[in-house]
Amino acid sequence: MTSKIRIRFSPVAQRGVALIAALAMATAVVATAQAPAQFLGSVTAISGTTITVKTDAGDTRQVDVPAGASLKRVAPGQKDLTTAADITFAELATGDRVLVKTDPSATGPNAVALRIIAIKQADVAAKQAKEREDWARRSIGGLVKSVDPASGVILVTSGAGPTAKTITVNTTKATVLKRYAPASIDYDAATPAAIDAIHPGDQLKARGTKSADGDQIAAEEVVSGTFRNISGAINSIDPTTATFTLKDLATKKTVTIHVPKDAQMRRLPDAMARMLAARLSGASASSGGARPAYAPTSGAGAPGGATAGAQRIGGQGAGQGSGSQWAGQGGGADPNQMLTRLPAIQVADLKKGDAVMLVATDGNTDFTAITLLAGVDALLEAPAASQALLNNWSMGSGAPDAGIAQ
Repeated sequence: MTSKIRIRFSPVAQRGVALIAALAMATAVVATAQAPAQFLGSVTAISGTTITVKTDAGDTRQVDVPAGASLKRVAPGQKDLTTAADITFAELATGDRVLVKTDPSATGPNAVALRIIAIKQADVAAKQAKEREDWARRSIGGLVKSVDPASGVILVTSGAGPTAKTITVNTTKATVLKRYAPASIDYDAATPAAIDAIHPGDQLKARGTKSADGDQIAAEEVVSGTFRNISGAINSIDPTTATFTLKDLATKKTVTIHVPKDAQMRRLPDAMARMLAARLSGASASSGGARPAYAPTSGAGAPGGATAGAQRIGGQGAGQGSGSQWAGQGGGADPNQMLTRLPAIQVADLKKGDAVMLVATDGNTDFTAITLLAGVDALLEAPAASQALLNNWSMGSGAPDAGIAQ
């Protein structure tokens, strides 16, 4: 037989237990409320002993800096405070990156700083410039052809036309792997991701030590993302909001394109567009593909034939072409470099009816442009080949924006 023992508290004892529980809860709440808070951002203004900080989260905070606050300066990328230098409040400047630790007991309208760790704006700019230079000098970019997570080997197709080739990207456990955030082309917003997050058709850029022939790279850092190819004629445009709409030739859907300030935008002269179309469609033209649904408004055809349908970003790129010289650009010049040398244009330079090709962030009906080519009537007669040109230009014509190491 099992007996049950019940312990009964008197009303006074019950009130005592409840009081102890309430005090314990209150202590936990106070401890949580008084935990020092910190935030990261950039100094936008300094007035008296108060700084205004635009945080990385997007809000603006006023911070009073008392005489007893600890102020230190570190170099970009420094991981601890062992070599940090003490500074005075007068040495802070607008544009500096700051990590602010606030006093939880402060009761005034502004936060009160206990400690500020600062990075000089000039030092940040110098580090970014150095990293951009290194990305430009020691990197490759293109479309992912295959991924072998077990060996860490990624095959990437790079270039277009006569310069197209496959590059082997060798990664190790020490390689930094990142993915662009959804609907973002900001390198600083890219997040760590395992190699199995990379898929065929993704765009990829790798920085590291390249082999003498450029066919392999021992990658120190890799950034990748899934993007979309979009082509068509502009239906409507609003320069004030930097947006336009078009009917995508691949999906037959009307989409909205947002153009950020850092998007690469170029316009092809008619003669160059026809020449590029002829070279890029060389291999596919011999297969006798059907004529695409796009009819160029300028009447400029693509000599040498066309291919059927627009190729999505997951395609493996153009054929090798005939190996002809790129007219007017010197023997065997890289067409991606040709695009980079074209004068840049702005959204205000576009108009209704313009034929455009662009690489954009992945989405449903709203997209953010990364690279855009206007004046592409002839290229849209050979979409499968010409999209390879745009894909490789997007990831191969410059460095990602250098992230700021904290």
